[in-house]
Formats: sequence, structure tokens, C-alpha cells
Amino acid sequence: MKILTFFSLFSTFLSTNSINVEENAGQFFSSGHTNNWAVLVCTSRFWFNYRHVANTLSVYRSVKRLGIPDSHIVLMLADDMACNHRNPKPATVFSHKNMELNVYGDDVEVDYRGYEVTVENFLRVLTGRLPPSTPRSKRLLSDDRSNILIYLTGHGGNGFLKFQDSEEISNVELADAFEQMWQKRRYNELLFIIDTCQGASMYERFYSPNLMALASSQVGEDSLSHQPDLAIGVHLMDRYTFYLLEFLEDIHPASKANMNDLFKVCPKSQCVSTPGHRTDLFLRDPGSALITDFFGSVRKVEITMETINLTDPIKEAEQNPMSEKLQKVTYSYVDQLPVSEIIHQKPKQKDWHPPDGFILGLWTLILLVFFKTYGIKHLKHIF
Repeated sequence: MKILTFFSLFSTFLSTNSINVEENAGQFFSSGHTNNWAVLVCTSRFWFNYRHVANTLSVYRSVKRLGIPDSHIVLMLADDMACNHRNPKPATVFSHKNMELNVYGDDVEVDYRGYEVTVENFLRVLTGRLPPSTPRSKRLLSDDRSNILIYLTGHGGNGFLKFQDSEEISNVELADAFEQMWQKRRYNELLFIIDTCQGASMYERFYSPNLMALASSQVGEDSLSHQPDLAIGVHLMDRYTFYLLEFLEDIHPASKANMNDLFKVCPKSQCVSTPGHRTDLFLRDPGSALITDFFGSVRKVEITMETINLTDPIKEAEQNPMSEKLQKVTYSYVDQLPVSEIIHQKPKQKDWHPPDGFILGLWTLILLVFFKTYGIKHLKHIF
């Protein structure tokens, strides 16, 4: 009798365990995606828009940290603040006043820069309508199992976003581009984030399924800047992106935080503007969508039944005379750009030169004093 009771308890334990495993597995595979992509776009030029470049590079740093590789990131920067002649610390872009975090880094890969950042190129990247000669690094090679993060920052208004201060993309054009992506099976789920004035107007016209959108401000509101730096004379970031990245810093690849947590980022007391979001087109409950479903990357795991011995000693390769000659030649890399020295060095003191017209004005003053004292008849004594 005791044995039967034991077996019944054991079978109950196994069944509950299997149910838990199935639930965990179901939650793990609930998003249905097998790869992640990110399209990060800064649409603003000129030094006073430094914060927009810092916004984009900060998001770029976060998605890379959470596992999305450069091969799956399309980075578009309309201006190169790191190499701007006004930048007191070349090859750097900072997002905090204390200048401890250089978001430009040593391994940034910019795919579209300067005048390549146009409305046409952005739409071509989304829809895949690129010339055959376009390299893979400039393509969004997504499929129907791809979760895509699209982040935009710049200057905008009611229903439009400016590119380069010379053209603009409308909310209708953006909505139609997303519909093309859906029809061509270029995404599984898409997260759209925009940090600009009246940002909520950009997702009003969306009509494609499996799409979720967030904006830094409502229609009629400005999206405000943050972190002013008196040393360079500009703001370092925008408020919404600043608090978004503060939230992402606590996210790790195994984090269980979901999209409902992301919606609470930067309330009006912090942003001054009113952030908005739209989830009616998203087919899942936002609470079941993890942050890492869009900001992280799926890990591919290969299961094998073979035993791999990792303790075998490494066999030495047979040496021949030619290999000995090759081993004698050693190569080393030379530091091309000592960034650490550039960052910490003090500016050199320049030799003082009188301003333009200073010498001429001084001679004029001397002649006037001479004329008033001695008159014009003594002018010959000067020359």
C-alpha cells in the first residue's frame, strides 16, 4: 500500500513538473522569432544637434550589449559629431555631463553617414528595394521570423520627421513602408520608437499587424533636451532617451522585464512631455513580450548526443624548415590612434599674435599724436 502511495505521489510530481516545463517552454518560444534586427537612425545634422547623435549611439551601445551583433544593426548617422572640429575631445561622443561614458567607443560601425541618410535610403532599407551593388552591411536582411527594433530621433512636427533639415518623411509614408514590410514577410514583430517633438503623430496612421509603437511626446507637445554641457555649449541627450537608457542599463539577456515595464519609462514628471504608446495592432499581450524580444538577440543552440572530450592535449604540429622560417618573422600592430592620450591631453598653448588691424591702428595713433605735438612740418624726421 505504501509503495502504491509512493508511486502515485511520484507520478503526480512528474506530471506537475512536465506541465511547468511545458509552460516555461511555451513562454520561451511565445514570440515565435528566430533572429533580431535593429535600425537606428539619427536624422539631424549640425553641432547644435549633438544630442540626437548621442541618443542613437546610446541605443546602439545598449542593443549590442544585449546581444544584437553589428551584422544585424543598420546604423544611420546624419552627422559625425566625433570628428567635428568643435568637439574638444575628438573621436568621442558623450551622453553624460561627467563624460565617463564614451558612447562612440572603439568599435562603432556606421552604415549610412552624412548625406547618405535620406528619406529614400531609409525607406529602401526597410522595404529591401536596394541596388544589387549595395553591400550586406547596408541591408536589412530580415525575414518572417525577425523581430525588428526601429529607433528614430531628430526634429519633427505633427505628422512628419525632418531629415537633414532639407526633406521630411510623413506618417503616411512610414505606415505604407511598414505595410510593404509585412506583405513581403520582412518581420515577425516590430517595435517602433521615436524621440521627437509631437512623436505620437508618427504612429497614428499605422495599420500593419504585429506592430507596437512608442513616442516621447503627444501631438502638440515638444520633446525636451537633457544634460546641458557648458564646456561644449550643447545638450548631450534628450530626456526620453536618457531615461529609456537608464532603464535598459538594468536589463540583462536573461531579464524577465516586459513591454509594460517599458511603457512606464520617463513619466511626465521627468520628461515634461507626455510619452505615448500604441499596442492595438500588436497580436500578443504586451505583458508577455519581453524587453529582450526586441533589444536582445536569440541565442542559437545546437544539441548533440556526441561526447566531446575537452581534456585531450593539443597535438603539436609537425615542423618543417619553411614553417620555422615563417615563425621567425613576427608582426605587430601599431597604435594608429592613441585615443586615451587624445582624451586626456591638455590643449597646447598657442603663440600670441596681434589681431588684424592692430598694428595699423597703433601707427595711426602715433601719427596723430605726432601731428598734434609738432605739426606736419616735422613729418620728414620720421622717414
